[in-house]
Amino acid sequence: MVAKTRFGLKGRARDTYLELVKAFPLASIRSDAHLEEAQRVMDHLLAQGPLDEGTEIYLDALSDLVASYEDAHHPITPASAAAMLRHLMEAKAITQAQLSRATAIPKSSISSVLSGKKTLSRKMVHKLADYFQVDVSILAASV
Repeated sequence: MVAKTRFGLKGRARDTYLELVKAFPLASIRSDAHLEEAQRVMDHLLAQGPLDEGTEIYLDALSDLVASYEDAHHPITPASAAAMLRHLMEAKAITQAQLSRATAIPKSSISSVLSGKKTLSRKMVHKLADYFQVDVSILAASV
């Protein structure tokens, strides 16, 4: 029995979508080999340039399946406060002393965070987020 829905593809978009499903069915990814094949399919589709509606819908669904598998089997741990601060400093090409002067955070505190001896306080997170013009959530993972 087929359920009727309001969602549906018509014309060329439907044809493209169905051809893609036939070539690489949309199903839960169960292994790293399946993941690699899904990534190859996505890379191939993205390399084609502008996508039609059917391809976009297929690609969205396939990327959701890939993300679900990766979240379950290959999670990415958040960067430490020290790693994130180091990255922001390198991107802006500033030293600890320059950061200290600009934020009024003692250089010793910055040094302690970078060496992993100290975590960022809420006050430091806000000062650093303002200085680097990033959302506080970028630095607040450890707070």
